[in-house]
Amino acid sequence: MRVFSDIEEFSSMVGESLGHSEWHTITQERVQLFADATDDHQWIHLDQEKAAAGPFGGTIAHGYLTLSLIPMFAKDLYSVDGLKMGINYGLNKVRFPQPVRVGSKVRAGAELIELTDVPGGKQAVVRWTIEIDGEAKPACVAETVARLIV
Repeated sequence: MRVFSDIEEFSSMVGESLGHSEWHTITQERVQLFADATDDHQWIHLDQEKAAAGPFGGTIAHGYLTLSLIPMFAKDLYSVDGLKMGINYGLNKVRFPQPVRVGSKVRAGAELIELTDVPGGKQAVVRWTIEIDGEAKPACVAETVARLIV
C-alpha cells in the first residue's frame, strides 16, 4: 500500500496509476450475503444447479457487488494522511463488461484522473478497472468521485 503524506503529495499523482490491489476470491457466501443485504435473489447469483446450466456456466456475482468492492481495493492500494475524512460523492461512469463467476479472483487497478478544489478539501475522480484473473475483459470499469476533507 502506498501512503501519501498529505493531499499535496497525492495531487502529484493526477494522470498516474495508483497501482493494483491484491487478488480477492469471490465466494458463494459473499454473493449470498450481498443478495440478502440487497434483496436481489436472482437465480444466476444463488441457484448453483440452475446456474450451471445457464448462460454463464455457474453462479455469478452481482454487478453491484463487484462495484461495492472498490473501498476494499482502495484500502489495498493507498491512503492519504492528514485527511479528516473521505466521503463518497458519486460515480461518473460504470460498466460491467464481463461477469464474475463465483470462485474467480478479482483485483483492481486505479488511476487518479482528476483532483480539484472544493470547499473544505479536494474532489478526487479515480478510474477503477476491476480485473478477473485469467480473463481478457474486466469485470467492471468505474469512475468514482470522492470528497477528501482536510
